[in-house]
Amino acid sequence: MNNRVVMSPLTRSRASQDNVPTALMAEYYGQRATAGLIITEGTSPSPNGLGYPRMPGLFNAAQVAGWRQVTDAVHAQGGKIVVQLMHTGRVSHLANLPVWAEVLGPSEDLCPGEMFTDSQGMQPHSTPRAMTQADIAATVNEYAQSAKLAIEAGFDGIELHAANGYLIEQFLNANVNKRTDGYGGSIEGRNRFALEIARATVAAIGADKVGIRLSPHGVLGGTGTFPEVDAQYLALVQDLSSLGLAYIHVLDHSAMGTPPVPEATKEALRAAFKGTFILAGGFDRASAQAALAEDRADLIAFGRPFIANPDWVARMRSGAAVNALDMSTFYTPGPKGYTDYPSIGA
Repeated sequence: MNNRVVMSPLTRSRASQDNVPTALMAEYYGQRATAGLIITEGTSPSPNGLGYPRMPGLFNAAQVAGWRQVTDAVHAQGGKIVVQLMHTGRVSHLANLPVWAEVLGPSEDLCPGEMFTDSQGMQPHSTPRAMTQADIAATVNEYAQSAKLAIEAGFDGIELHAANGYLIEQFLNANVNKRTDGYGGSIEGRNRFALEIARATVAAIGADKVGIRLSPHGVLGGTGTFPEVDAQYLALVQDLSSLGLAYIHVLDHSAMGTPPVPEATKEALRAAFKGTFILAGGFDRASAQAALAEDRADLIAFGRPFIANPDWVARMRSGAAVNALDMSTFYTPGPKGYTDYPSIGA
């Protein structure tokens, strides 16, 4: 890596209507290739996980070809890039899914809130079907197959999205996971799905190419804290460390108004994991430097600064002013607010 700066995964909704990455996406990621590591936007390993409109997938040949444009663009600039595999689970609406797909979750509990659809505007989330053990096994296999396709598409690795209320965290979180079989009811049961996916992807492409994102104490997607949360995540990270994963990526959303991840929790997870430890959540240059100097992390991930500043690394080094962020174009199709932010001197 060229530096200790990570570009966080950022949903931008610029894939085609059939969930294929585009040349515009290749331009966007190529512009930001000076990050030490790019983690892509959430990308579904399954038709069932395409909960958002214009969300990219990675489960067929067209998507592999589309992503190859992206990885080639980043590698041409000397960058490194991993794909974040994200199954939305119950955070979904049927209008956003292919006609043969369905909304799945650990139970039939409806996700609170609404979901944007291109065809119907804002809609309540669709009711999920509770996953059977056969569904779980099939989904684990989808992750493994998608990991193999990621390598075929030229990625340097994958990140398992086990945060922000999506499918893996739906199993991890005791407020969402009400199962009474071997995939719920205890720390071991709730961790089982995440660990099965981790083991399957490690077997598929090697532990040195697999990372994972976690958000203990997160509240998105109807999750929230629960009594055993710290003990559970410590057990999970210990098991992930024993698998030899490349990195753990811990997200603290408190800069956006959610409860913070306790510093003691971050310290315990850092101590428990033998590999690279990434922290994300509201960092600026000064706070990132402090976290690195105090050995609280090996790498620091930045999200929104990279949206408006394709040359965020250079701006941090030079102290240059930053571009104004246009939130109205976060998820809209086309280049506006996506590839048209200027670099220094442009």
